[in-house]
Amino acid sequence: MANTDKNHAKLNLYIKFLKERLFFDPDSATLHYNLGLAYSRKGLIDEAISELKQALEHDPNLPPAHVNLGGLYLRKGETLLCIQSNLKAIEIDPDFAPAHSNLALAYLQAGELEKALEHGKKALELAPGSPQAYTLFAAACMQSGRPEAAAEVSRKMIEQDETFAPAHYNLAMALKAMGKAEEALGHFEKAKNLGYSADPGIEC
Repeated sequence: MANTDKNHAKLNLYIKFLKERLFFDPDSATLHYNLGLAYSRKGLIDEAISELKQALEHDPNLPPAHVNLGGLYLRKGETLLCIQSNLKAIEIDPDFAPAHSNLALAYLQAGELEKALEHGKKALELAPGSPQAYTLFAAACMQSGRPEAAAEVSRKMIEQDETFAPAHYNLAMALKAMGKAEEALGHFEKAKNLGYSADPGIEC
């Protein structure tokens, strides 16, 4: 509790510092961006959106600002605005992996599975060790009826980190969908032993 209070106090001081700096330098995209991130950490979503918008008014070529703005829109349930923001990020930098990850998530939520697959695959290519990129691509594969692809990417993730429980769980689900229940059960047990609690309904 003490650490939480201390971190909260530090965040408030940081916000106060940024606001004071902005009083003297109101056109600084960096200051607006950092204040937006600080507000986001504090859970002040509308204030964070306002600051990130101001950052982009002063410098529209900031992919991280577009991506973080999109993430805030997604937290508000505004999927279309999230997609628009992240598409702007990859217009500026086509290889900006976080934008592709966010697009994969947003398109999954919107039910646009082919686009989710496209951006999930790109995110994984750009950040092959990213748990988020892996998880989104595996989810897109499963939801679009491609368990073989989900199994393949899950095996690759396990090769990189055999202790990554979600990869074992996703592989179990993919193998189950492929009719390989015995092999699936082995990976489900591995996921459970690593602390993953979801039950895929696999029986011996």
